Amino acid sequence: MDARGRNLVDEGDTGIQAAVTEERSPASTGRRGAVVAALMLAMALAALDSTIVSTAVPQIVGDLGGFSYFSWLFSGYLLAVTVTLPVYGKLSDTFGRKPVLVAGAAVFLLGSLLCAGAWNMGALIAFRIVQGLGGGALQGTVQTLAADLYPLKERPKIQAKLSTVWAVSAVAGPGVGGVLAAYADWRWIFLVNLPIGAVALWLIVRHLHEPERESAGRPRIDWAGAVAVFACGGVLLTALVQGGVAWPWLSAPSAALFGTGLALAGVVVVVERRAAEPIIPGWVWRRRTIAAVNLALGALGLLMVAPSVFLPTYAQSVLGLAPVAAGFVLSVWTLSWPVSAALSQHVYGRIGFRDTALLGIGTATLILFAFPFLPYPGSAWQPALLMLLLGAALGLFQLPLIVGVQSTVGWAERGTTTASVLFCRQTGQTIGASVFGAVANGVLASRLGGAGDLDSVTRGLDGDGVPEATRRAIADAVHAVYVGAGCAAALAFVVLLLVAPRRFPVLKD
Repeated sequence: MDARGRNLVDEGDTGIQAAVTEERSPASTGRRGAVVAALMLAMALAALDSTIVSTAVPQIVGDLGGFSYFSWLFSGYLLAVTVTLPVYGKLSDTFGRKPVLVAGAAVFLLGSLLCAGAWNMGALIAFRIVQGLGGGALQGTVQTLAADLYPLKERPKIQAKLSTVWAVSAVAGPGVGGVLAAYADWRWIFLVNLPIGAVALWLIVRHLHEPERESAGRPRIDWAGAVAVFACGGVLLTALVQGGVAWPWLSAPSAALFGTGLALAGVVVVVERRAAEPIIPGWVWRRRTIAAVNLALGALGLLMVAPSVFLPTYAQSVLGLAPVAAGFVLSVWTLSWPVSAALSQHVYGRIGFRDTALLGIGTATLILFAFPFLPYPGSAWQPALLMLLLGAALGLFQLPLIVGVQSTVGWAERGTTTASVLFCRQTGQTIGASVFGAVANGVLASRLGGAGDLDSVTRGLDGDGVPEATRRAIADAVHAVYVGAGCAAALAFVVLLLVAPRRFPVLKD
């Protein structure tokens, strides 16, 4: 029996509440509180980034120009975050969480400072990519440290706090970005990161002290694997992000990128099989629990695109709401999600991680499939109610899986495991944006006789001025997207039911 096997606790035999909880002195508890505050500040940097930038795009374009490729402000950042997650996960398992988090925060703040001084759109996009290189370390390492700091039965506390950070950022980010852009200068949306990040860095350096580990010789870093993973992920994600936007799906650029990406995927497999300490080790996919959670959270990223991207368009164009009211319809799920996540421990403490997640995603599937049955044009409270229920269902789905999968591995594998989960979720979101965008545009074209896509049709329209035929076409397009999201949720349900073990092999703390 290996080192993992000696400490396994079957979730069903002993109960989750039987996890060992070490006694802490008041001093160590206070130190942990300071570290948690630092983690929340670091997560806020990553969570606020996209939402706070989005509302300042008109001012940025007006100052710097480059309207035709401003979308890379978001795509470039997303690509950098996604492809670096596996690399940072492995580095945190090799060198510890603290140096990776400090380095990532420093890179993110450097990118923020450079963004504030950008002189044209090309420079701003390049500096956003620098930000993303640091953002990958923030997202992955913060989630890993959350599991390191708390024993299993207390882990929902920190996860609920981090979920609350995301919820508050989703609601407050657009408003803060709009105020700074309107009354100060758009460059301040990047400069505000500096004091927040400086406080987080100070708390981490002063209060985060990782235990000494036995040295097994000089660490071997799989640099070839890191470069291969970065290149492969960057090419494939670029193909997905730009396909159907910058060029048609069936075009030479798409074929070239997908062909290059698949070839690089083969290189990754060869390099990682030969590496002594691979960036993406094979056990990530050979262990049923981790593989099932990766696939399920990849489907979560896929389905999240439907409400987060398409619901505001539906609310404005079909329901005739103002942008602020449309944003409220979307934001209600950020209220129920963290509450449900915080309460989920009472459910998985009784029925287990997998069955709790099945309950959540099963409910989410029904809610997503119910969306097309809303009356036309309907009232704002109807989709808002569905979003409130959807947030509660997804909180019951995501948190048990993250806490559960982190509890099946030891310290030396937790960073890699957490990064693989986040990588799959981010990749799912990228795929979802591409697939559902194509679905929406296809439905819209068939309803309007091939006239344009969803972006071009809705751009510049206010809710009261949308022609009836266009309004119905947009409603049908968004309904089709929600059906696709329901299928993704159903896929996650099937994966958990057939692949995940009924009881996760939990390790003692």
